[in-house]
Amino acid sequence: MKITAEIVKEHGLSPEEYQHILKILGREPTFVELGIFSVMWSEHCSYKSSRIHLKKFPTKGPQVLCEPGENAGIVDIGDGLAIVFKMESHNHPSFIEPYQGAATGVGGILRDIFTMGARPIALLDSLRFGHPDHPKTRYLLHGVVAGIAGYGNCMGIPTVGGEVYFDESYNGNILVNAMCVGLVEKDKIFLATAKGEGNPVFYVGSKTGRDGIHGATMASDVFDDSSESKRPTVQVGDPFTEKLLMEACLELMSSDDVVGIQDMGAAGLTCSTLEMGDKGNVGIDLDLDKVPCREEGMTPYELMLSESQERMLFVAKKDSEKRIHKIFEKWDLDVAVVGRVVKGETVRVFHQGECVAQVPTKPIAQEAPQHDRPMRQPAYLKKTENFSLQGIPLPKSYGEVLKRLLGSPNLASKHWVWRQYDHQVGTDTVVLPGSDAAVMRLKGTQKGIAVTTDCNSRYCYLDPRWGGILAVAEAARNIVCSGGRPLAVTDCLNFGNPEDPEIMWQFKEAVEGIAEGCRIFGTPVVSGNVSFYNETKGQAIYPTPTIGMIGVLDDIKTHTTQWFKASGDIIVLLGETYEEWGGSEYLKLIHNRVAGKPPSINFQRELAVQKTCLQAITGGWLHSAHDCSEGGLAVALAESCISRDEGVLGAEIRLENSLRQDILLFGESASRILVSLSEKHLPELQKVARIHDCPFEVLGVVSSGRLQVNSLIDEETKGLREIWMTAFERKVV
Repeated sequence: MKITAEIVKEHGLSPEEYQHILKILGREPTFVELGIFSVMWSEHCSYKSSRIHLKKFPTKGPQVLCEPGENAGIVDIGDGLAIVFKMESHNHPSFIEPYQGAATGVGGILRDIFTMGARPIALLDSLRFGHPDHPKTRYLLHGVVAGIAGYGNCMGIPTVGGEVYFDESYNGNILVNAMCVGLVEKDKIFLATAKGEGNPVFYVGSKTGRDGIHGATMASDVFDDSSESKRPTVQVGDPFTEKLLMEACLELMSSDDVVGIQDMGAAGLTCSTLEMGDKGNVGIDLDLDKVPCREEGMTPYELMLSESQERMLFVAKKDSEKRIHKIFEKWDLDVAVVGRVVKGETVRVFHQGECVAQVPTKPIAQEAPQHDRPMRQPAYLKKTENFSLQGIPLPKSYGEVLKRLLGSPNLASKHWVWRQYDHQVGTDTVVLPGSDAAVMRLKGTQKGIAVTTDCNSRYCYLDPRWGGILAVAEAARNIVCSGGRPLAVTDCLNFGNPEDPEIMWQFKEAVEGIAEGCRIFGTPVVSGNVSFYNETKGQAIYPTPTIGMIGVLDDIKTHTTQWFKASGDIIVLLGETYEEWGGSEYLKLIHNRVAGKPPSINFQRELAVQKTCLQAITGGWLHSAHDCSEGGLAVALAESCISRDEGVLGAEIRLENSLRQDILLFGESASRILVSLSEKHLPELQKVARIHDCPFEVLGVVSSGRLQVNSLIDEETKGLREIWMTAFERKVV
């Protein structure tokens, strides 16, 4: 086929990129080679607009065993164990086909984990949908939640946490970010590296079909009126096959036969073959006639670019072929030797005896264009930054405002979502969804891990740098509130079109904010994902750099939850409340304004609050700890009263503060944790707070049935729980 300018454009390549391909090959590419370059140099696979900025992330630390660049990041948690974790997006496919888009997103992130030799132990998801009244929101919500449940539940992996938010900025582009956490012995880690001349290259798992062809390219483009026609590019998942594949791969990895292994995810055979060859500084000869197919007449182009699910590629030792066939045949999975490792650094692709592609590994993997795209501060910031509360009236009833906030789908209980997930399978889930972070025990040890996902995209819209910092800080605070020591970060950076200078400025600012936050909290970024082009007809989503964080508990017995435990306990606020209202749920929900500056952070104060809280938890003094974030202090108090399933409690609170009263109650100042404890432990907590120079204020006591705050709020907590528990289903489902 003659390669024309139109064909090049259809493959998402610029004229300049095509000229670079001609220079690399020294000739015109074949049609198969053009397809290979197009997917490998897509935004989704090459990070060509983001790579120069991602280099700013801190990625090293004494706990880091594997930095970004592999299928997932790995951190050491002691006792010969390591945690493998990563977060990925499946935004575009989930908008086009919500069930399969979300399901295959879960399947892909699971493979990223067990590819490295780890057994997945937990899933989390961070979801963003359009306005609750938008005509597609309910359809998309039901499909995405069902897809996550359908795949994770069948795999037997508990979905233990996450977040769900609604905003009109996501009307045309929802976000589906999936995170997986796995456990591995640190001397049994596998990497995606091909080595050993003559070693066989195995294909295992499902047969290859035509689903998902150019899925990576689709993920690197904006939506328009023709987006629905892209439905055929969405892959179809089969969790039952993936379960077999996982068990077979883990059994294989317990032997000494595997040299390197890679998931066939984005770009399928193309990406897995070229990346393994590049990392091992070797070539691979690939015979497409040996690839198991489920459709007749598949072309070399289709075979190389298919993104059919539940497939793996691995390099094994020469004398292992019979043993490997036996394992995968036992698990009733397709298995075939489809290639060999060869000298040099070239991948050759054969089909029906003809060489249809011959491409060098390193230029494709390492010489993808890197764009230092133009950047410009968004014009809207001049308007949002100059906002003041003058003209915003004080509420007539603070109790009614609290009820409306608790009834917002963004703040209401998400039990409708998580009750569809099997979050207790495996019997390791100690803190179920609904507290600040999920907590998992690690069988055979005293240890546990805490895991969370966090991002306030409204903050990032108003100030991307501070939004990035605040996302890291809140994640760390949630880990600490659960009794964990923050350890490391994965991320999913969701933005609009990088060719728009304003979007690129948002991205750069958010990355620099995350990098600064991670350095302050000692949580290096060990894995992640960038998702650009999340916009439709020029309308971009709010910048949404989602943070996934893990922490370690040296003793699982010290874990803590957010709800009050007993009447008579003392309620203490660690941290201080300032006159900050920008980006708050209160301002958006009650006054329909998204404006102002997001809360600021004094890093010294933030660290003091977290250190005080964690030391008090490990000392066994605290009965509860809850991050004070969306909805402010009043919502945090209410959640602490009503979020336990054993029955509601109340609180009698006296606030001494000269702030404007709606800001005092509903402002979202950072660096605050609400804790409760027995009065006998109060002196110990005060002493630790003084040592760390942590602001400390006794607010009141836990009571039995009402939430009373000064003369401003006096509400029966049973009624508040009813609103909070039913709002999500009433307003969204």
